[in-house]
Amino acid sequence: MTDGKRRKGLVAASALLGGVLMLSACSGGDKASAHGNGESSQAQADAAAAKKSSEAQIAVTPKDGSNNASINNSGTVTVSKGTLTTVTMTTEDGKSVAGQLSADKTSWKPTVQLERSTTYKIAAEAKDSQGRIAHENASFTTVSPTNSFIGSFTPDNGSTVGVGMPVSINFDKAITNKAAVQKGITVSSSSGQEVACHWFGANRMDCRPQDYWKEGSTVTLKLALDGVQGASGVYGVQQKTVTFHIGRNQVSYVDAQTHQMKVTQDGKVVKTIPISAGSPEHTTYEGQMVISEKFKQTRMNGATVGFTDDDGKGEYDIKDVPHAMRLTTSGTFIHGNYWGAPSVFGSVNTSHGCVGLRDAKGAGDPSTPAAWFYNHSLIGDVVVIQHTGDKTVSPDNGLNGWNMDWAQWKAGSAV
Repeated sequence: MTDGKRRKGLVAASALLGGVLMLSACSGGDKASAHGNGESSQAQADAAAAKKSSEAQIAVTPKDGSNNASINNSGTVTVSKGTLTTVTMTTEDGKSVAGQLSADKTSWKPTVQLERSTTYKIAAEAKDSQGRIAHENASFTTVSPTNSFIGSFTPDNGSTVGVGMPVSINFDKAITNKAAVQKGITVSSSSGQEVACHWFGANRMDCRPQDYWKEGSTVTLKLALDGVQGASGVYGVQQKTVTFHIGRNQVSYVDAQTHQMKVTQDGKVVKTIPISAGSPEHTTYEGQMVISEKFKQTRMNGATVGFTDDDGKGEYDIKDVPHAMRLTTSGTFIHGNYWGAPSVFGSVNTSHGCVGLRDAKGAGDPSTPAAWFYNHSLIGDVVVIQHTGDKTVSPDNGLNGWNMDWAQWKAGSAV
């Protein structure tokens, strides 16, 4: 090897070695810094960020991304170690939802009931004691009609009804988990009467005491069904309290043999009214029946209840039946009759199964027996029909559970 080649080789080797040493020195320099200072630059950055972060902790119920959320209790925002400054809640299409901030500014909730099958978005902001701001965003979707059930109940909240009025709840989905649903429903009376509930099939539950309600008492219905599973994949959404009042004790007794109705209040006869019940071909049901609807005038068409002529049309079609009050779902009414001769009432049974009282066309004459009875009757009053020769009305045909004895009634409870 010449001297020139030797010098070139040494220079190259030195350069390569120097590069290795230089790379090693850079790496070693980082490690030395980490061990020497006690923390990395990332840890320093994290610590600095933590000092600037708000201590306020915002929580949204339900959790972000939830499905089948409650329409009653969802959308609640709370904060710890701070106070809420702004909360906005909107539907997916941007519609604003009204809400209220608590006095201490630590919670917020909607002031309206949420809709089913709707996605809601929440944006919340809070600050801690040092004024540092925290943010939270969440969205959830409420339970769908397919996955929820509702019970339509009677009587209405705040109404005054007769002593025979049961609490009747009709569910829009078949209930298979009856015990759980029944446990979510309570009915109580200021009279202290024991109240029991009875299931009629999978969609209806009625509740009543052993004897008629005490006059002047107040009945309370509480529905705590939100989130209660009524069937596989089907949950309740109702959460409310309903109260209604019991009026005077009026029970009327229809005797199809004597063709008279005695109206009693607190056990005393206050009026006797001549009637005409169902004819021998179309006898009237017997039993205790509860007035469930009242109509100043209504149409009655025989075709709707199976009374048709050979041409398929109703045997009767009266478009203005006055002072009509429903006694059964199947079509039994106690109503005014202006088309029959006055001599009929009190002497003969001529109807297709209803109980008729003398009346005037147009329901405008308050002096008629039918008008008097209509004006002195409440939904929930009891009409007891006797001596017709027909069978006792089915307890679930209308609000007529009084035709079942107490032991049978309680046996229909799921609890």
